[in-house]
Amino acid sequence: MKLSAQLPVHRVDAFDELASRDAITELSIAAEAAGFDAVFVTEHPFPADEWLASGGHHAPDPFVCLAVAATVTEHLRLQTNLCIPAYRNPFLLAKAVSTLDALSSGRVILGIGAGYMEGEFTALGVDYEERNELTDEAIGAMRAAWSGESVAMEGRRFCAAGNTMLPAAAQAEGPPIWVGGNSRRAMRRAVEMCDGWVPMPSSPKATTRLRTPGIATTDELRGRILEAHEHAKEVGRTKALEVAFMPVGLDMFTNAAVQPSAVIDSVHELATAGVTYGCITIPGETRAAVRSNIDVFAADIIPAVADA
Repeated sequence: MKLSAQLPVHRVDAFDELASRDAITELSIAAEAAGFDAVFVTEHPFPADEWLASGGHHAPDPFVCLAVAATVTEHLRLQTNLCIPAYRNPFLLAKAVSTLDALSSGRVILGIGAGYMEGEFTALGVDYEERNELTDEAIGAMRAAWSGESVAMEGRRFCAAGNTMLPAAAQAEGPPIWVGGNSRRAMRRAVEMCDGWVPMPSSPKATTRLRTPGIATTDELRGRILEAHEHAKEVGRTKALEVAFMPVGLDMFTNAAVQPSAVIDSVHELATAGVTYGCITIPGETRAAVRSNIDVFAADIIPAVADA
């Protein structure tokens, strides 16, 4: 299993310590040296105050943050987890992604989601009820733009009557697109249109808040992954499907100390369930604490899960 570490840029309450250019630089270099395969950031351009007051968080622009990470690393993949295509014109998003991919020599993984925060959609002038249709439309529009060829395509909010985008993405077929969400619609979108699926650990109690069904146990996850593989057979998909998930206790809502044996056990259990990428939040209230936990991964965890 490959491992992706979250850059704590969402901690804008401690911007200089955890979200600044120096923080992104130091932690990206440390993650690459430790043996992580990728770093990831999330997206919330204009979150609603009510959501922030009930445990939500801010997030700097994901592509600016990942561009900083790209300039100080050589091999680390650059992942959004997750970006919301429906928030913007898909060609503007395609341009940001293809530019980052070109400048990083083909290291972008575009994780996307349909979105769930209605107040943010309203503030950005996007109809929340159209989010799924806009997401599907954006996937096709971005892939067309990334080709570097002329695009003729009409969508709900745009009409390209012969337009071309350069620079083309460095990755031959464009950056891989991974779709987040636990719903069957999200899973089918991933299987039918994309390269990977990013379900998330969540309790049934979080279903209303996150607008997606819960996945509380590895057995539940295993069943969903089996369903995804069955759907792939039904639709004739032959390409492997990446599946990314967060090991136990290492999601962005937990800040407990890293326990190597528990992490190792969780990674191996997830691998047997069909997970191919572990998305990990490195705990730490300070940069030094995050660095220390990265060192724990480097010394005790990454070598032990190399064959997972």
